[in-house]
Amino acid sequence: MSGERYQVVIVGAGLVGAAAALALGRQGLRVALVERQLPHEIDETWDTRIYAISPTSQRFLERFGAWQHLDASRIQPVFRMDVAGDTSGAIRLDAYEAGVSHLATIVESGRLQHALWQALQADGNVALHCPAAIASIERGASLARLTLADGTQLETELLVGADGAASRIREWAGLSSTLTPYGQSGVVANFECERPHRGTAFQWFFDHDILAWLPLGGPRGNQLSMVWSTPAAHADELLALDAVALADKVQAAGHATLGALRLLTPAVAFPLQLNRVASVVAPGVALIGDAAHGVHPLSGQGVNLGFGDAEALVEVLTQNRKSHCGDVRVLQRYARARAEPVQRMQALTHGLHHLFASEHAGWLRNTGMAWLNRLPPLKAALVREAMA
Repeated sequence: MSGERYQVVIVGAGLVGAAAALALGRQGLRVALVERQLPHEIDETWDTRIYAISPTSQRFLERFGAWQHLDASRIQPVFRMDVAGDTSGAIRLDAYEAGVSHLATIVESGRLQHALWQALQADGNVALHCPAAIASIERGASLARLTLADGTQLETELLVGADGAASRIREWAGLSSTLTPYGQSGVVANFECERPHRGTAFQWFFDHDILAWLPLGGPRGNQLSMVWSTPAAHADELLALDAVALADKVQAAGHATLGALRLLTPAVAFPLQLNRVASVVAPGVALIGDAAHGVHPLSGQGVNLGFGDAEALVEVLTQNRKSHCGDVRVLQRYARARAEPVQRMQALTHGLHHLFASEHAGWLRNTGMAWLNRLPPLKAALVREAMA
């Protein structure tokens, strides 16, 4: 029995998978999107997972109609970033000095997911199978066949794995990956602050720890999202604190830069690890997002790398629309386009993690920051790299 036939079936409707499906559908390809669970309903509570969306990613999302569905009152442009060591070292990255409008835009994961889903439903170009579980995947000569738990069958030229770090599609395709745990967790929580953040993000490098404060939207401009990358044992200690004690701890670690803090959402933690995938393509298969790579969150670039994957894959497939979408020669063009940006970001974040979070690198990190802060052209180049 044959099923519905598509050029592309994407498994995983997270931010990257949904964006890829939306963009491909807008380009006229026959696309289906398979996801295990519906997006969570959004409410007024601040999402614990926050992303710094680069201007390049924002333009991609605008081009295919997703960004326009966001509530403007819940997004926050970042105009400056103050990075400090544990003594005198400091760098200020300023959008105005670099000749750009903003460095990034802070968006809640759930609200961006909701915006993408609204755009997909409004377009009607993508066949949505959600909630849907995959019962089996069979490889044919030129097509892959997915059988869903309800018996629905989908045939596709190209199967795209956008199903996260523990990708089932990557495993099925035999694409190996190497996980390197950092022995750290990222503790995230949201706070109300006594003083307005004025669109400034803050980051502190200590021995073993990296603390980031990201400005959140809202009419008073006095809310922030925290990401504290720290050894797992210390993360457990932070999670065990009550609301007042945790706020006091985060306030002290950030030198009370924004005054007193009040916890808005309970703290949660996730393990930090580097994920290197030897190849992101195989005949009839391509990986995007966390299925294709994982980086340390200190750069805030993980989701932006994923959107870069989606944009590159869409470009390659539309430029070669007369070809079979699963042709590995076509897919290798996508792989080559993404190899250098991903490797560069992995090398950068991995190296910075070991350099700045080492107890033996205090002098180097503080002196290096002070030196870099006195070189505006180099700082401007750093801003442009972070915005890509």
